[in-house]
Amino acid sequence: MAESIVTAVSRPPAARRAPEALEFPGCRPVYISRDDIADYEGRFEFWDADTEIAMVCEPTSYYHERPLHRLARLTDRIAAARGTPIEAVGHTDLLLRNARGERQRIMQADHILFLRPAQTIPCGKVIEAGMDALPDVVLEVDNTTDIRRGKLGLYESWGFPEVWVEVPDEPEPNRPGSLRPGLTIHLRGPDGFHAAPVSRAFPGWTAEEIHRALNEVALSDETARVLNWVGTAMGAAQGTGPDDDPFLRRQRRESRAEGWAQGHAQGHAEGQVKGLDEGRKEGTRAAVLQVFES
Repeated sequence: MAESIVTAVSRPPAARRAPEALEFPGCRPVYISRDDIADYEGRFEFWDADTEIAMVCEPTSYYHERPLHRLARLTDRIAAARGTPIEAVGHTDLLLRNARGERQRIMQADHILFLRPAQTIPCGKVIEAGMDALPDVVLEVDNTTDIRRGKLGLYESWGFPEVWVEVPDEPEPNRPGSLRPGLTIHLRGPDGFHAAPVSRAFPGWTAEEIHRALNEVALSDETARVLNWVGTAMGAAQGTGPDDDPFLRRQRRESRAEGWAQGHAQGHAEGQVKGLDEGRKEGTRAAVLQVFES
């Protein structure tokens, strides 16, 4: 980080405040000028050009980061069953420019998912509202924060189609009492966001199932079944499946080859046993005939 940015951050002007009507509980306001924001490498929830204030919630914790990395692994399994990749990206700048093309507001998402990454690659280093394709899903983890009081309204006004808000089962020591473990799916409709029990991006995957999967220490049989079902259904809708995934295709091919080899070896061994048995029977019959003939 440049020295000028450190100086600006360490001494925020007293007159500057966070944007009106937006609350970022668990965050602290930090001054970052318009000139410095492009080079700022730290993490923040939100930055506004009018106030030059960023809402910073560092440091993040193990309990905050764990669901984000688990989501990437879970969607990898869905993608394999579907037969086409899903792009899962961590902390990412989401940018809104003003009429003059200047940076007006920036949010940093905890995690984003692109279901068709080949068709939705951003033009630059950030995702620009109104220019780039928006992520199919945004995941925000509330453990010491509460995005319902500020950030969720921004996602809604910027046109994001689906936002998941996860409150982990294992809380931070200073988690607000208003937060209860669970996952809420916010879907965009004609009148803005509404809470829904099932994902639109991942048809059939319920909020309850997603929350359970994000909080499991190890993948359960039930979660594995759900992931396979969701991925298979998504693949059927677009005419793809596990054999379209290079890794699974190779595994399935090797499994079939191994099964054939085992079956061949077993058949060969059974044939040998049968041959020996038939040989013994023939030998016995020959010996009996010889006795009678003599």
